Amino acid sequence: MGLLTFSINLTLDGCVDHQEGIADDETHAFFTRLMDEAGAMLWGRVTYEMMESYWPVVARGDTQAPPALREWATKLQAKPKYVVSSTRRDFPWTGSHHIAGDLRTGVQQLKEATPAGVLLGSGKLAAELDRLDLIDEYKLLVHPRIAGHGPTLYESGLRSTRRLALIAAEPLRNGAVAMHYRRAVA
Repeated sequence: MGLLTFSINLTLDGCVDHQEGIADDETHAFFTRLMDEAGAMLWGRVTYEMMESYWPVVARGDTQAPPALREWATKLQAKPKYVVSSTRRDFPWTGSHHIAGDLRTGVQQLKEATPAGVLLGSGKLAAELDRLDLIDEYKLLVHPRIAGHGPTLYESGLRSTRRLALIAAEPLRNGAVAMHYRRAVA
């Protein structure tokens, strides 16, 4: 069974607005490496729609993009993408699949079917999956910024504190720090 790894950009004050992070080649290389290591991507509908609106265009070469972005887009195009949604059923982007029904069962089955692991990239969905004790690892890219606004990580709350063990911390040249945590064993 593969691990479910939650990965996201966030500022020092916990803002997960995708426009607040540093979008440079180093950041894209970090996320490309994470995607390469994973067997599938997992998103909520809102994140899927944001990704679907831009990355297929880049992958096809229909818009100008730097090499790091084009590499990400091409690899993302080929990667299996799973989407949790109660309002949308049709996901035409290449390699996209809908997780319907019971969330715990659907994500557990995805983990079991994906030995290379699943990379989760949606903040709201992460909070819900954390409530269900389904997230195994956290690979957060913390940017040297204070946004002063939301959305923030886990703003909808958790029932109890989640204890984590630090696996690695790697500073990037752009000032961000890649943090790798695993759920601590009680």
